[in-house]
Amino acid sequence: MQNESGMLILFSGPSGVGKDTLLDIILGKNELFQRSVSLTTREKRSGETDGVDYYFISKEKFIKMVDDGQVLEYAQYGDNIYGTPKAPVDKWLSEGKTVILKIEVKGAQKIRELYPDAVSIFLLPPSMQILEKRIRARGTENEQDIAKRLEIAKNEILRSADYDFVVINDKIDEAASNVLNIINSMNFTYKKMSNKISEVVKNV
Repeated sequence: MQNESGMLILFSGPSGVGKDTLLDIILGKNELFQRSVSLTTREKRSGETDGVDYYFISKEKFIKMVDDGQVLEYAQYGDNIYGTPKAPVDKWLSEGKTVILKIEVKGAQKIRELYPDAVSIFLLPPSMQILEKRIRARGTENEQDIAKRLEIAKNEILRSADYDFVVINDKIDEAASNVLNIINSMNFTYKKMSNKISEVVKNV
């Protein structure tokens, strides 16, 4: 269960919508914000740092962690497996941090079942045309890959109905401000303020 002193944010959106850029802005705004780091069985690439970009582990270790209940959710892409480790998330929540977990929609559903107090935010592109333009600007996919990503994006966007909040990423600074406002406002819910309310009542 989620520790009441911390907050778990599930952050999703289609490929190319700008999740990483927006998260880089948000994480620089508050020292109590912590980005969750995923596990992966793929090889570390040049410039990547273990424990920062990913936790790079063997497939055997990954499977053992799953069997031991130490992986919150996982998915396989090609020959590699990716997942969310449980221990760091619980540790950061117990320390009162706001843990931001960038995650695809299927994984988010699994996390919500384990952490019902998690706050979910879906990042939406202004239009499919703009999303396609952003994907093409990366210059990393061929036509077939672009078509596949756009089809996946449509299906993911339809799942945005499962999320607590939807933010449109038209202007990145404005989108970041909207996400920050959502996170900050969650600190003033009744559940978050219940201890303070009790203190006030005791002093009456």
